[in-house]
Amino acid sequence: MFEKLYDETENVNVQFVGFTTEDVRYDFGIVFTNMFFGKPLVVCMQTGRSTLLGSEELEDTDHLKSVFRIHSYEEAKELALFLKETLPYATLDAQYE
Repeated sequence: MFEKLYDETENVNVQFVGFTTEDVRYDFGIVFTNMFFGKPLVVCMQTGRSTLLGSEELEDTDHLKSVFRIHSYEEAKELALFLKETLPYATLDAQYE
């Protein structure tokens, strides 16, 4: 027995971005949706690992290290900086305050 919580269909925008650091290449699919309080779903194309990322999650380097299995604090900082420049958080977070 189960209780369905939601079943939504939505046309979404998806952005594919890739970048490299000195040691690592990253390829992400970013799904922009109205679900999940407007937080985009960020999917690592190499590992399939994904997470919802709002501005508060980007400030938590340990969270990024854990979700994307990054071993270096510096790599996690570089990823956070890249995503801050890529994702339009000013408009997303403001509408849900």
